[in-house]
Amino acid sequence: MAAADRTTEELAADISAVAQGDRQALKRIFDAEAGRLIAIAERIVRRRDLAEDVVQDAFVAIWQKAHQYSPDRGSARGWLHAIVRNRALNILRDGKREDLMDGDALETLQEADQTEVVMSAWTALDSHQRLRRCLEALEETRRRGILMAYVGGYSHGEIAGRLSLPLGTAKSWIRRGLASLRECMA
Repeated sequence: MAAADRTTEELAADISAVAQGDRQALKRIFDAEAGRLIAIAERIVRRRDLAEDVVQDAFVAIWQKAHQYSPDRGSARGWLHAIVRNRALNILRDGKREDLMDGDALETLQEADQTEVVMSAWTALDSHQRLRRCLEALEETRRRGILMAYVGGYSHGEIAGRLSLPLGTAKSWIRRGLASLRECMA
C-alpha cells in the first residue's frame, strides 16, 4: 500500500503490532512514512545525511517505545512526527550538526579573507606617502602581485594561481615591479 493510502488507523495498528515485536509492521511503517519523515528531519537539520541519521534513530526509538503510543493522546502519524522532530532537535542541541565545507569552499573563504587583508594594507597607506604613489604607478595586476607577496605572504606559485598567470610571468612581473618601486623610492 502506498503512503498516501495508509490511514491513521492502519498506522496505529502497525505501531501496536511493533509493540508486540512484529518486525513486518515496523517495515510497513518505514515503507509508508520514511520519505516524509526524512523531509521533516531535513527541514530541521538542513542536511540530507543528518536527516537520514535522525530517521534511523527514530525507527530504533519506535521499535523500543511503540508500547508507549496511545491513540487517545494523538494520531499515529503525529506520534511518528514528534519522535523525528525531537531526534532532529536533539542533534542540533548536541552540536552534532557541523556545517562541513569542501576544501574548495574553505579555500575560497580563506582567500577572500587574505585578499581583504592585502587590500586593506593598500588602502591604509596615506595618499601622500611615497610608497603609495610608487605603487599607484604600477599596473593593477603587478601591484596586486607585489602586495600579495609582501603583505599576504603568498609564494610566486600561489600568486600565479590566484592571478591566473604562468609562473614565469608572475615571477618576472614581481621582479620588474620591485625594480620599479626601488627606482621610484630612490
